[in-house]
Amino acid sequence: MTHDEWVAAAAVAEAAPARPRARLIDVAMAAGVSPKTVSRVINDETGVLPVTRDKVMQTVRDLGFVPDRSARELKRREADTIGILIDAISDPFFAAFVSVVEELAIAEGLSVIFASTGYDAARETAQLDRLTGRRLAGLVVAPVAVPAAVLAGLRNRCPVVTVDRVRSGIDAVVIDDFGAAAEATAALLSHGHRRIAFMGEDVPYPTVSDRLAGYRAALEAAGVAFDPSLVISHERFRAGEAAEASPLLERVDAPTALLCATSLAAIATVRAIRARGLRMPALISFGDFTLAEVLEPGISYVDHDPRLLGAAAFHRLRHLAQHPDDAPSRTVVPTRLVPRGSGEIAPALPLDPIGATR
Repeated sequence: MTHDEWVAAAAVAEAAPARPRARLIDVAMAAGVSPKTVSRVINDETGVLPVTRDKVMQTVRDLGFVPDRSARELKRREADTIGILIDAISDPFFAAFVSVVEELAIAEGLSVIFASTGYDAARETAQLDRLTGRRLAGLVVAPVAVPAAVLAGLRNRCPVVTVDRVRSGIDAVVIDDFGAAAEATAALLSHGHRRIAFMGEDVPYPTVSDRLAGYRAALEAAGVAFDPSLVISHERFRAGEAAEASPLLERVDAPTALLCATSLAAIATVRAIRARGLRMPALISFGDFTLAEVLEPGISYVDHDPRLLGAAAFHRLRHLAQHPDDAPSRTVVPTRLVPRGSGEIAPALPLDPIGATR
């Protein structure tokens, strides 16, 4: 439609008596054409016969139809938001993860919106619906129970990457949980420990179970029998649950070393040790946490750097935006064991019958 035609149509609309604003569907019905044809005419697209175009333009004038320019511009605007669905922003790992994705997004003129599942499948579904109700430039998901088929459907709308957990047919950014846990356990064994506890969590995804399997494999490789009583598996470690570790640490045959499967488990365990005035055993945390380095001793940890995972996830999203037909890939981010003192504590010498160390 030319400028003069728009001016004429607008003039007719202003001069006509007040009446309900005509819609595109009204123009289509009056002209006896499809809404798509009307859209093509008013957007100056090809593929419309001249006689049909003239008929639609006359109907536009007769009805005083004026296109909603703001709606048209919104439709044309490119998606500029990255959606992130994580377990909880209170988790130090995911807090750092979101932070680095946001930094990279801002650098490219994008914004970030995030939501949390609270480790709950029903809430995950609701939050996923909320996020995907927007036009997204990409979606990062730490899945709890959402099936691969649902994510595959979303992948048809925007790039999708899972983090920390895998879904078949979906791009993923993960670490080698099994190998990292085996390495941490082997380090404790190398310092002479034979009673090593595993502070885990009962969660609906394989992250922690893979770490438990790595722990068990390292014990087996060293010829140390697996003792199921040294495995603590709680629904979630939270601030008020520090006492969960106390019964284990106060046993006569208490473990001399601990492998904490998450940073939240490590925080709760350290809190229990401090609250009960217990001797600090050797301890390695799977993941760092705030102030871990200023404790005495500092907390040794498996560094599965959330910044590296965040950067890998973001760059994969941006790659998929340009190459949507690429086959799904799995990116394994390397880990490293960072010594700070707690993981290097040697086993305490046993006591003799009158309490003196041998």
